[in-house]
Amino acid sequence: MIENNTAGNSGDTQTVQVGAGALSLTGLLHIPTHQEFKMEDKKLASKRVRVNGLSIHYKTSMDAQTSNKPVIILIHGLVVSCRYLLPTARQLAQDYAVYVPDFPGYGWSSKPRHVLNMEELADVLASWMDVMGIKQASLLGNSMGCQIIAQFALRYPERLERAILVEPTMDPQARTARQEIGRWLVNVPFEPISLFPIVLLDFLQIGLPRFVRTFRYALLDRIEEHLPLMLAPTLVVRGTRDPVVPQRWAEEATALLPQGRLVIIDRAAHDVNYNSPEKLVEAVQQFLQEDVEALPPGT
Repeated sequence: MIENNTAGNSGDTQTVQVGAGALSLTGLLHIPTHQEFKMEDKKLASKRVRVNGLSIHYKTSMDAQTSNKPVIILIHGLVVSCRYLLPTARQLAQDYAVYVPDFPGYGWSSKPRHVLNMEELADVLASWMDVMGIKQASLLGNSMGCQIIAQFALRYPERLERAILVEPTMDPQARTARQEIGRWLVNVPFEPISLFPIVLLDFLQIGLPRFVRTFRYALLDRIEEHLPLMLAPTLVVRGTRDPVVPQRWAEEATALLPQGRLVIIDRAAHDVNYNSPEKLVEAVQQFLQEDVEALPPGT
């Protein structure tokens, strides 16, 4: 029931430089109420659906369920909800049926007492797709969202058309809380100021206990063991200003993928989907429109 709320194994890595230009710093955002959040968007509708007894909130392009556009689902990261993915989602909505769900415990979705690990989050995504009638889709995730996609690819390979891993965590050489938090703090000055009220609201909604437990699950999840088993064509995206995902790890992750490609976004920090949506969408559209035969050797 839907409620309206009006590179390959050979080790070769192909790198593409996308765009240039400095990041813009904008004014602080007003933190919206739920009603404002539902009404403020002209390109994306705010809806809910019940999945396994939980109310799952999601944003979707206005014509997603009535058009024949290719489906793409955007997957959020550790602290954040769907909100920080919306700049990218709005631009993709012109050519794709876009969905951006809040996982249980995040955003405006239900807050169950049980904290889900990476495998369970992938299962929730599959169950949500069942309810939505989505048999197959391309998935775009940022940060921890990439780990959820990797788990989804292992558990439901027939349902993943293509994958876009934007700044995938966790770097095997930085799998401690101190290292990851330290890298994130270095990243902070390179993000737009307007991102931080969004992160603050999202953090307040998930709460410290859920953040700590989910962070622990993410640190234990070994994405490097899952990437070689992702059979779908996959694009890895890294921003040149991101200290969380160094160039070394981005190249290693791409090389582990059977059908991997690496794209570098100039002057972008960790949350590329928020700080550089135009450049990200340009790379994503090019990737999604290519024939499989046109991908790099080893794909």
